Amino acid sequence: MSGGGDPAGGKPRGFVDAHGVPCYPTPSRQLTAHARSRRALRRARRTAARAPGGRAVDRFLSHFTHRFDAKGRISIPSAFRQVLAKDGFAGVYAYPSLDAPALDCGGHALIAEIDALLQTMPPYSPARDAFATALLGMSEILRLDAEGRVFFDERPKSALGLNGEAVFVGQGHKFQIWEPARFQAHLDEARARVRRLRAEREAQAAPEAPR
Repeated sequence: MSGGGDPAGGKPRGFVDAHGVPCYPTPSRQLTAHARSRRALRRARRTAARAPGGRAVDRFLSHFTHRFDAKGRISIPSAFRQVLAKDGFAGVYAYPSLDAPALDCGGHALIAEIDALLQTMPPYSPARDAFATALLGMSEILRLDAEGRVFFDERPKSALGLNGEAVFVGQGHKFQIWEPARFQAHLDEARARVRRLRAEREAQAAPEAPR
């Protein structure tokens, strides 16, 4: 595993358990530098594990790189599994992305968004049938084993260009699974597009120079 992945125990770098209990020294015992450091780390971990406003994070955030094992299994990042568990979805709902060589993945929140999209289209219309086929008909539910892994057979791995590793990319209500080199190219392109869009917005917001 590399990048922003789970270096130990299936947890991403910087992940913390919000249930850790800080150790407070007795007043008669002077805090050592090491003890002060540990207390500060625990406070930072509890803060990082919660969103602003005191709500537990329930969005797919950040990105992680994990390796496939010899049986074609790969671990879903523990932070993503927590979101799925809070969402109440058993497994991972996945379908080929419409716009990228990646899998779109999520739980009930993603399915609800798809349903909302389909409801904007007339029943039995060609547009609705096309979207339903692409988003529902091509989907599958990846089952998690006891260690948080899912199995990929060779067909989807080949279609996505996956080999030894995969990148899990959070997108809020969903996450994507990418081949690492393809994701890097996509990320570079996305950053360039964002810079162009930001420049265009700044130009539109700038007051016109007097003539």
